Formats: sequence, C-alpha cells, structure tokens
Amino acid sequence: MEKTVVIVGGGPGGYVAAIRAAQLSGKVTLIEKKQIGGTCLNVGCIPTKTLLQAAEIYEQAKQAKKFGIEATVTGFDWAAVQKRKDRVVGQLVKGVQGLMKTNQIEVLQGTAAFLDDQTLEVVSAEGEKINLSPERIILATGSQPFIPPIDGLNKVDYLNSSKALSLETLPASLLIIGGGVIGIEFAFIFNQFGVAVTIVEEQAEILPAMDQELAGQLRKKMTKAGINFVLGRRVTQVQKQKDEIQLSMGEEMLVAEQLLVAVGRRSYLEGLGLENTRIQIEKGRLLVNDQLQTTVDHVYGVGDCTGQILLAHYASAQGERAAENALGANQAFNGYATPGCVYSDPEFAGVGLTEQEAASRGIHYHVGKFPMKASGKALAMDRTYGMVKVLIEQKTDKLLGVHLLCERATDLIGEAAMVLRQGGTVEEINETIHPHPTVSEVVREAALAAKKQAIHIPN
Repeated sequence: MEKTVVIVGGGPGGYVAAIRAAQLSGKVTLIEKKQIGGTCLNVGCIPTKTLLQAAEIYEQAKQAKKFGIEATVTGFDWAAVQKRKDRVVGQLVKGVQGLMKTNQIEVLQGTAAFLDDQTLEVVSAEGEKINLSPERIILATGSQPFIPPIDGLNKVDYLNSSKALSLETLPASLLIIGGGVIGIEFAFIFNQFGVAVTIVEEQAEILPAMDQELAGQLRKKMTKAGINFVLGRRVTQVQKQKDEIQLSMGEEMLVAEQLLVAVGRRSYLEGLGLENTRIQIEKGRLLVNDQLQTTVDHVYGVGDCTGQILLAHYASAQGERAAENALGANQAFNGYATPGCVYSDPEFAGVGLTEQEAASRGIHYHVGKFPMKASGKALAMDRTYGMVKVLIEQKTDKLLGVHLLCERATDLIGEAAMVLRQGGTVEEINETIHPHPTVSEVVREAALAAKKQAIHIPN
C-alpha cells in the first residue's frame, strides 16, 4: 500500500524529495507558496549564473583582438540581458512543473502550517483552507536573506540578493556589505557591466570559509579589475545622504548610489506553526538527526531550513535521502564531501579541508600546487590566472581537500568530491588518465605535486 507524503517547499530540496518519493511509489503532495523551484531557480543560483554568463561574454568580446579577431563592441542592452535571464528561469520552472506532472505529484499553491504533530493546514492565496494528515511530512522551507542589525539600515532603501537580480537600470556605483559567495558573485556581475563596486567585509579576507591563499589571489584579480575592498571593518551605521547611501565604519565613510546587503542567509521557519508540535528548533534552525528526522519521527527536514550547509546541491542530496527514509530506507545522510563553488572569474571551488582547517586539527599534511600558467589548455584559452591545490595526509596519502581557482573549477571539483567521498588516496587521481589538452589535467598535476612527482613544473 502506497504511503502518503506531503512536502512543504518546492525548492531544490523539496521538489527533488517529491520526485524521489514518487519514484518509490509514494502518493506525493507538494506545497509551494510562491513559484516552484524555490530561491535557487527563481532568485538565486540560476538567474545569477545567467547574468554572470552575459557579463563574461561581454568581457570576452572586448578581449577578442588578443585572439586575432576583429570585433567592435559598442556596449550592451541591459533590458535584453534581463529578458534572457527571465527566459532561462521560466524555461527551467516549466521543466520542473512538467516533472511534477510526469511523476503524478499533486502541487498545491499555498502556505502550510501545523495544527498539531500530524495535521497540516494549507491556505491558498484566495483564502481557501484544506487539512492534510499524511503518513510522512518533509519540510523543505529554505532560507531568507539575513539582515544584520546595523543602525539605520531599516531606514534606507537597500537591495538584497533577490532585488539585485531585477534592477531595471544599473547604478553608477554600488556598495556591497559582505564578501562571501553572494557578494563576490554580484560584484563580478555589476563590475563587468561598468558599475563602480566596493565590498565591505568584516573578516580579514574575502570568502572566509574557503581556502584563504586562493581567496587572496582572487581578491587581487578583482582589485585589478577595478573592484575596491574594505576588509576587517564592520559597518556601524547606514544613512541616506541626498541621492546616495552612506556607510560608516567608525570614522571612515563610504558613499555610493545603491547598497546591496549580502551577508548570508538564515533558515526560514516562520508561519509553520511549529509551536503546535513537538518539533524542536535550535538557534532558528530545524533540528534533525542523521536520518534527517525531526524530533517528531514522521516529520523530516532538508535543505536550508536545517541550517547546516546552505547550498542547493546539499539540499537536493538531503531531499533524496529524506524521501528514501520516509518510505522505509532508514539510511544515514553523509554530506561530508559537499563542494563549495563561487562563480567568479576565474571560478573558485573547494571540497574537504582547507589548509587552515587541517592545521587547526593538528593534521600533518603535504600540499601540491599547480599554477594555471603551466597548463597548455589554459594558455590556449588565455585563462592562466590562478592555481590548483591538493592536500593529502602525510602518513596515508589520503586525500584531505582540493581547492581550485581556475577556469571551469566548478565543473572540475566533482572529480575531487568523488574521490574524497570514497575515502580515496591521491593515487586514485594520479593513476587516472586525464584527457589532453584539457583543464582537467591540472587536478592530476597538483595531485602529482603533492607527492613530489609533478611532470610539468619543478618539484
């Protein structure tokens, strides 16, 4: 007999969970209050990458003469850039909607809240109410932008990551609070389209969760491109001055036409009626065990609402496992080898331990590095900035971490994640024949360097 499964939230955690549950013969209902696809598809991963691609093509066109190509670039049509972004998003949303129909998943448009441990009340936009009491519930309610408690911020009109994607016109200048992934990606978009960008980050370096040597290299490249940085300073006040936004950091001040607040995201659990249940939360996030169950056994949590790793691919992986467990699998979720990606220029990706993390844990390691300027394919592409870094444990040669600042880093990181996930050694990479000439070779070259066996650079 098929089990009834209700999933709250139609983002990459929720809709993937719905499909997997349907594949396992569950009778599935998906509840989404806005647009299916969630933040990632509608106002996150996909639209930002579409804008970044447009910015990259614009930059490449201006560099065409390096390759012997005579081309005249007269500018860009921002409205057309935005229209293409909307078309890409729309096509993917329709694709997910089609998958719901193909898998016979019922989709309810509305908000859901618990009346008790077992019962969900769903309210449509028109105010119609229905109650559902399924055998299994999966919560995938996602996250929302975190707004820091800065004096005066609530009195000015600022951008968050969603608003920044739909600007009808570009500002002349932009201040970005936050040098994490979101801030860095938006800095690239706006800078390449001619906006004067300044990033304020309270940590000593950008992208503090990633390899700091490579983060520093990326920042230097961004600085050369005209992006300004104020590091190690906290914004204490925001205020409007005529037609500009003014940031204060003690006695230091910065002004720009617009402000983007990009200091991360936090779990979204508002309005779920959790107070009517035995479901526990901690520090604003949903508590789940290694099988993704909440403190109410038949209710599961996946993705950003669990407050673990706020990435779409992590949410999807959790969604699959939660659906399997909801239908009887009882398997632990292991998200150890989850890659982190920054769609910068060049791209930045990492998986496993950074040098800072390995050192803090007292792990003795070797590091292998390979500069992109030694890659034949990178040279042919004129994409020689950056390098690849491989960390291995000294005694065992076990792979500890891989970090890439290079062209196509976000595609290449999958190889490292697979080896790391399997607990493999550096030999797993070194003994694998990589095609030539490709950018993928640089991963093996860095792995060889970790063993003092590099071929194309001195050891």
